[in-house]
Amino acid sequence: MAPSLIGFIGIGRMGSPMAKRLIEAGHSLIIFDPNATAVQELVALGAKAARSPADVAAQADMALLSLPTPDVVRAVAFGREGLATGGKLRVVVDLSTTGPRVAAELAEGLAAKGIATIDCPVSGGVAGAVKGSLALMVACERRLFDDVLPVLQRLGKPVHVGEKPGMAQMMKVINNLISVTALAISSEALVLGKKAGLDPDVMIEVINMGSGRNSATVDKIPNFVLPRTFNFGFAVALSAKDAKLCLDESEALGVPMIVGSAVRQLLTLTKARYGSDADLTTLIKPIEEWAGVEVRGARAS
Repeated sequence: MAPSLIGFIGIGRMGSPMAKRLIEAGHSLIIFDPNATAVQELVALGAKAARSPADVAAQADMALLSLPTPDVVRAVAFGREGLATGGKLRVVVDLSTTGPRVAAELAEGLAAKGIATIDCPVSGGVAGAVKGSLALMVACERRLFDDVLPVLQRLGKPVHVGEKPGMAQMMKVINNLISVTALAISSEALVLGKKAGLDPDVMIEVINMGSGRNSATVDKIPNFVLPRTFNFGFAVALSAKDAKLCLDESEALGVPMIVGSAVRQLLTLTKARYGSDADLTTLIKPIEEWAGVEVRGARAS
């Protein structure tokens, strides 16, 4: 049984469509975000605006967080007007990508206030958030998972990966590193083929019929690189953050990640060259510059 009032904090690229799906499903939401325009768009759909995270925690039994960085998650949870200062809140579902250590820190800090934490990062991008087809990796007690399942199912497909806080975060950063690695090697390959005289549209067609097929060749490159729109909807700085989180854990656990380290370097270079807010699909641009070619499809303007 879902709570009568659900809190939602973080009305950004991912948070806004997720919150809209909950409203459309009939849930009553109280929301908070510093972006007043984003908040008003949801208020117009029936949500209630909160003054602060503490205001959310004073009115809602459960709150969902969709926030960009670990520092923002900490501030929302433990800041001066954070969730920990509220009185009614009993469950926090963190949809953000923060890494295993911050997930454990969040769970421990909120538990001291009588608030349970569900570690629940998501994968699938803005398109998945809009369609309700996100992959939700969930770490918490099985009882808690069963309690929140009806809410999470409105957002996508929840998979219980374990009970320890941080296990879902570990799964998420592994997934994200695999995904961006596919984009990096596919970008290099497309640039190589272009330099050799191959047609980029033909290359994608052949790759997707063969063993090289991956998430980048199926979606990111044909839809956002070949048309030269570069509007996949995920910032390169966020991808760099996710890669760092994964590699920090690999170092702590003594697992070498040679390929992953190289991909992180390409992310860092792309961020420095094009800015933190540049779309992730601009990862191909520095490779194009070095090679002196442009991977442009027939649909490009």
